[in-house]
Amino acid sequence: MIRIGIVGCGRILAAHLRGYRLLREAGVEDFRITAMCSRKAADAWGYVKRDGGHPQRRAVSDIPGDPLGTGDEFLSDFQDTDDVEVFTDFRELIARGKIDAVNDFTTHGLHHVVGQCAIDHGKHLLSQKPLAVTIRAARRMVDSADKSEITFGVFENARQRLLARQWRWAFRSGPLGNPQMALLGNVGTWWAPNRIVAQTPWRHKIVEGGGISLDLGVHQFDVIRQVCGEIRSVTARTSVTEKKRFTFGESGDAIDEMDCDADDTFYASFETENGVTGTLFGSWSGAGTNTVLGNGPTFYGTKGRVSGNQIHIEGEADAQSVAALYATQAANEIKEANQPFGLENEFAIAQHDWLDAIRRGTQPETDGREGLIDLACAYAIVESARAGREVLVEDVLEGRVEEYQKPINEHFKIES
Repeated sequence: MIRIGIVGCGRILAAHLRGYRLLREAGVEDFRITAMCSRKAADAWGYVKRDGGHPQRRAVSDIPGDPLGTGDEFLSDFQDTDDVEVFTDFRELIARGKIDAVNDFTTHGLHHVVGQCAIDHGKHLLSQKPLAVTIRAARRMVDSADKSEITFGVFENARQRLLARQWRWAFRSGPLGNPQMALLGNVGTWWAPNRIVAQTPWRHKIVEGGGISLDLGVHQFDVIRQVCGEIRSVTARTSVTEKKRFTFGESGDAIDEMDCDADDTFYASFETENGVTGTLFGSWSGAGTNTVLGNGPTFYGTKGRVSGNQIHIEGEADAQSVAALYATQAANEIKEANQPFGLENEFAIAQHDWLDAIRRGTQPETDGREGLIDLACAYAIVESARAGREVLVEDVLEGRVEEYQKPINEHFKIES
């Protein structure tokens, strides 16, 4: 039995509990959540037992498909909870809790602290993205984990979405040939034009690891890497489009406001090691309505294009569904690997991959080093914008380019 302690009971926790519930419903029985930690004990108890006398925090988002819009998920929905312990100090949970593994769902600025504590105590670790608040902090975690015998995963669920898996199939063994170009963009879909993102002010502060480049960029680059290969370089611009952001009450009146210095908008071009070029952009701003590039993320290959779920094969007049082609043409072993137990929820699939790696004594698909590379790609956006030039991802990874990160490292006292 794998005993899991959860650190961080913010609103994203409901989406993670849903994933674990779906795993249990699929017949996976060898895990239990035995401890939970939040700065306020009531926040943790609110996720433990349905009708347990502790109200659960309301979902913070009403955006379709946003995991932060998940609510009404309780630990008691898929396991008994009589022996669940609640802590208000993560160090105490990790040192004293009846756990074998840790899920870290805290803020960006705590990932390296919670993660290092778990590694030092020999606990298997699944860390929320991005891996850490800076490259220095992330590399220290990865190096420490390498010296231990733990399984270390990073929760990069974007690559586990079935559509992303279908894009990868379309190029690796499907009809689209070799990838050539990629275009990804989204403006005004999330928290626009001037709301505090997820009611979490730290997301708008540089020294706390805020900014859309880190929050969204790791997801985008994680998917791009799966479809197109490793990123060689990035050239980017960023902006703080909204200098002040607000939380609005039900009446529409501002009930909280803050000054922002972390980017809420970015535009980036990139090149992969094998010559694929592309552009991605994103913004938490944009009044009026949102703008999405094509039908979603768009990839061109030597034999056609896929945009969202639409695939256009060269020489064929009509668009087709990539999902339909995948269903009829992909090998069964690919489908089974992409959807263990027939699961469609990317949270459940990512959790299964991590748990299975613990059972086997190996590392999951998205391990610490994968998370480190995704973080370096995302940091290449803001480092390029700061430097005003093209930045090599390798230079970010190796610490040769870290000007943007200096105040963050100083703030958290992260030494080289």
